[in-house]
Formats: sequence, structure tokens, C-alpha cells
Amino acid sequence: MTGRRRTIARHLTPALRRAAARSPVVLLSGARRSGKTTLARAVFPDHRYLPLEDPEVRQAAIEDPRTFLAQDDRLLLDEIQRAPALPSYLLGLVDDDRTPGRFVLTASQDLLRLPSVTQTLAGRVARLRLDPLSLAEVRGRPPFDPALLDASANEAPASAPPEFDLWETLFRGFYPSVHGPGEETRDWFAKYTRSYVDRDLREVMTASDPPAFFGFLRLAAARTAAELDLSGLADDAGIARQTARRWLSALETGFLATTLQPHFRNYGKRRRKRPRLHFLDSGLLCYLLGIPDAETLAVHPLRGAVFESFVASELVKAFSARREEPPLYFFRDATGHEVDFLVDLGSRVVPVEVKSGATFAASAVRGLERWTSLPGNPNEGGVLITGGDRSFDFKGCRVRPWFLS
Repeated sequence: MTGRRRTIARHLTPALRRAAARSPVVLLSGARRSGKTTLARAVFPDHRYLPLEDPEVRQAAIEDPRTFLAQDDRLLLDEIQRAPALPSYLLGLVDDDRTPGRFVLTASQDLLRLPSVTQTLAGRVARLRLDPLSLAEVRGRPPFDPALLDASANEAPASAPPEFDLWETLFRGFYPSVHGPGEETRDWFAKYTRSYVDRDLREVMTASDPPAFFGFLRLAAARTAAELDLSGLADDAGIARQTARRWLSALETGFLATTLQPHFRNYGKRRRKRPRLHFLDSGLLCYLLGIPDAETLAVHPLRGAVFESFVASELVKAFSARREEPPLYFFRDATGHEVDFLVDLGSRVVPVEVKSGATFAASAVRGLERWTSLPGNPNEGGVLITGGDRSFDFKGCRVRPWFLS
């Protein structure tokens, strides 16, 4: 996974082209350094590139937005959140001329979570999300189809195992910059984290005490793949609960983490139960947890949590590549019985258990069996994802390896 940098094909490319052929404005959002600019410039080489991270470019956009937007018929506005008033001016131009693909925007924040631009953009642009690399992209394989998640081993056999090790893969993570020559992984993540605070965090919230936020970030990382007790997290971080809520929202706005809601047939219960937190890049997660190398990760007490959040991120990426909101939930009843993921595919709900060990144990599917046996539950089977390299069926469940496809 190291060595000379290679061009990695992104699964979102066809969807991005289709969106630009239909809509006058395309918004490509995703975590900082996930590859948005590289992809947009490759797909739209004829668009005039205007990087709003550049102070001079940003100042021109803020001082005279109409003149700024009149520079060319086709513009690529990189990091549009740096000039949040621009979307309002874009709207008028689009109303006058709806030529597809006129404006391509990138953003390192989920703009529809920001009140200043929500009403301007909502329903008026083609929205796409680019996450860091998926494992299939790293391997140069086709995107994983979530509809085949519970297909039997005969219907959807797994590919040959990757040449690289599971724990080395998770330790390195999936940002494009770490897949090639250059600085050490931990040095890269140290700079990345500082960049996130300096550039992005201050735009979505007031962070007057960066050291306190870093402490919060590390404490939150230790809770990945666990139900989120916001009050407990705030107490441990020495901050107010409302501050913890605001800082957690910033992590989601920046695409660094996500929270899954519990799935119940009674949807009213979903709002009253704690969500489960997942950090979306295993490399960043290892850095925040202070894990120094892959060998330590392989025996670390939180290796199972890191592995579970890796699976969460792979599922998120699979749906994002199809321009679908990830329909991911989890299950936990009053007696503590739980299922790591419930994937709601509409026609059926697929329960997914995750075990980081490479050796299969029959007891690993008990949670799946328990959930499918609940009264009134029409769903059958389930999926067990392991740290091994075998794909087979067992007692109506699908056992799948960590590389999925």
C-alpha cells in the first residue's frame, strides 16, 4: 500500500458526470482531504478553477460576488463554505440560465447542516458525497453493492484476499494522501487534525479553547462503536453538555464521524434512545487513540471497536457511491441484546454483526438469530463480517470476510 503514488479511480465519477449533465449546480461534499478537488478538476478540466482557500480569491468573492461569478461561463468553486454568501448569488444566475453543469462546488462541510446556506441550497442542486477511499477503490475493484450484502456465498462469492494485512490497512486509514510515498502516517494525521481545527472548526462553531476541543476529540474517539452518553462525555471533557453537543455536531458537519440511531418498529422510540457513535476513518481514529502502529492495533483493547467503525464507514461509502443516504441503524433491547448494524434496504432489513477475529465461532451468530426470532419480525438470516478471509453460509446466515468484495 506504500510506494510510488498511483491514480486511484473513484467510484463516484460516473454519478458526478451524470449529475453535471442534468443540473446547473453540482455540490460535491466530503471530509477535508478526501479527494474532492482532485476528482472535480479531473472530471471538469474546462471549468475555471477558483480556490476559495486562497485569501485573495476569497476576498474577491466576498467583496464583489457578482463580478466574481461573472469570470467565466463554467466555474469550479473549491471549498465554497469559505464564502457562504456565494450560493445566494448563484441562485439568481441559475434562474436566468439553467445550462447543466455551469457551476461545480466543493465543500468540506455538510452545507445543509449550516443554517446560513440551508435554505439557499436545499432542493436546488445535485448533491453528492465523496468520502475517503473505500477498500474496493484501494484494491481497484468495482464498488460494493449493498443489495448483495446478505447474498449467499454461492450468489456473491468474495474475491481473493488482499495482499495487505487487515490491521495495517486499518492503521493507515483511507485518506488518499496516505496511500503513497511521503511522510509517516502519524505525522500526516497530526497535521490533518490541526488543519481541521484551524480551518474548519472555527467556521461552524466558536472554539475559543482548542486544547479543550482536542481533549474532547480524543475522548469521543474512545467511544467509537459505543452508545453515546453525551452527559458522560461532557463531564469527562470538563465542558458543558451543550458544548459537547455542539462539538459533536461539528464532527458530523465535517464528515469525520456519524451517529446511528436505534431501529425500532415504533419510530417514536428512535428519538428517545441514545445513538451510537462511529468515527469514519480508521487511520484518524487510531491517531486519536494514540495507537502507534499496526502491531499495537492488532492487540489493542479497542481493536474490535476500530474494526466495527471501519465496517460502518465501508457501508456508508457503498451507499454514498450510489447517491443514497446510508439507511444504517443498530439494535439494542432492554436486556442488553444487540445487533451492530441494521441495514434497511426497504424490502427487507438486514442485521449485521461484526467480529474482528479471524477465527469463526458458531456463537457469533446468536445475536442475529435472536433478532430474527423476535415476534412479528419478517426478516430472515443475517450477515456476520469477520476479520478472516472466508465466505460461507452458516445456519441461514452469511459469513463474509472483512474485505467484502
